[in-house]
Amino acid sequence: MQIVEKLNEGLKRAYDIKISADDIENRVVNEVKKLAPQVNMPGFRKGKVPANLVRKMHNDALMQDALSSTVQESVEKVIADNGLRPAMQPSVELGEGYEPGKDAEVKVELEVLPEVPAPSVDNLKLERLQVEADEKTVEESLQKFAESQKQFETAAKSYKAKIGDQCLIDFEGKVDGVPFEGGKGEGMAIELGSGRLIPGFEDQLVGKKANDEVLVKVTFPDDYNVEDLKGKDATFDVVVGEVQKPKESKADDEMAKSMGLEGLDQLRELLKGQVEQELNGLTRTHMKRKLLDQLAADHDFDVPPTMVEAEFNQIWQQLEQEAAQEEDPEAARKEMEDEKDEYREIAVRRVRLGLLLSEIGQANGVEVSQQEMSMLIQQAAQQYRPEDRQRFMEYIQQDAMAAAQLRAPMYEDKVVDFLFEKAEITDKTVTREELEAAIEAEDEAETKPRAKKAPAKKAAAKKAPAKKAPAKKPAAKKAPAKKAAAKKPAAKKAPAKKPAAKKPAAKK
Repeated sequence: MQIVEKLNEGLKRAYDIKISADDIENRVVNEVKKLAPQVNMPGFRKGKVPANLVRKMHNDALMQDALSSTVQESVEKVIADNGLRPAMQPSVELGEGYEPGKDAEVKVELEVLPEVPAPSVDNLKLERLQVEADEKTVEESLQKFAESQKQFETAAKSYKAKIGDQCLIDFEGKVDGVPFEGGKGEGMAIELGSGRLIPGFEDQLVGKKANDEVLVKVTFPDDYNVEDLKGKDATFDVVVGEVQKPKESKADDEMAKSMGLEGLDQLRELLKGQVEQELNGLTRTHMKRKLLDQLAADHDFDVPPTMVEAEFNQIWQQLEQEAAQEEDPEAARKEMEDEKDEYREIAVRRVRLGLLLSEIGQANGVEVSQQEMSMLIQQAAQQYRPEDRQRFMEYIQQDAMAAAQLRAPMYEDKVVDFLFEKAEITDKTVTREELEAAIEAEDEAETKPRAKKAPAKKAAAKKAPAKKAPAKKPAAKKAPAKKAAAKKPAAKKAPAKKPAAKKPAAKK
């Protein structure tokens, strides 16, 4: 094997590797020896098939495997011999005109991680904004919870459904007069005005009574999650089984006991704990952003362009999703294009912070344990169909880049916790409004180009500072007809709950 360095400039490296035909042939011969004892062939006892016949049967596959494994080992040798730390997966290209039996020429290009200057973490000063979970906040949470436990009671048969009521329906959907898969259901409960179904469906049930038959006409959205139905006109034959009116929601002992609790006081305590957890989360979010601001201000070094491009593509993809939901998508896209350079600067900052946090963690022995990693894999696997979960777990175990991507959020949180312990922290009590305003100000500081937009439209301000490009995964389970999320699914995101009954073309 011959290795020649062709480029060593900044963070970029390139190598030409020449693998002799003899090396590949020797690997094929060794593989034939391993394979022969396992081969069954008519006329021969198991394990007694001549090597030349084994090779004749499997020659193409053996040659391909031998070439692939030899190339992989040669790339690993380049990385090891030169002490390289690849920023992303190297680009490996087999020279044109390669034929079996000839030497293989391979071009390898990669970017390496920069030498991060020794991080300064001894003079960190942070302010911790704290909000008390007072009685008023807990009572507001209790009332919201009661409203979320809405129950319905059957209305008179002459009663006409209105927004806020619930209809129990049987339905069958058709496109061009032909029923389609998944378009039929019975006894499905739909709250009018909930927006669960595609636009126009629920509106056409307003004013209907029990036992009414309705022909609902709708058009599937262009971004619907079933390819064959995108943009198609459809009709639904609907029978309203009954109309139900909402009952008054009261936060009382009866409601608490219906949930298996002792009474309202226990429910109130549980909600208080949730409120405190939420407020602590907001406090941590603000303090973490202030910490990252200090680190960003104190450290400056070159970052790998491929990592920046991957991070920028994630930001841009999210912005495109958000623009598509604006009243004027074209205007939103034009604004994005005008501010493209600013978004690329955001990507650079996030990559730099990610590398810096990684360096701090390694220097101080911060680790994600094997047990914690197993938990992350199990959680991520729940997003897939049962038959795909084992394949996903094997994929993560075999692909170091995918495993690193899955590990990154927990690792970052651990490094942040370490830095919190090192920092000098001053506590300050504020209102929830003041804390949220401080976080909003941090959002605008990072996402300056979009600061004038509503908080929900920010450019992934709450995202981790740096993430690698998404690794390829087994085909994920389709979400049950939900609206496309503006933010990309993170590995730790909980899978959507499956509906109790089939939905008639719910909104994507």
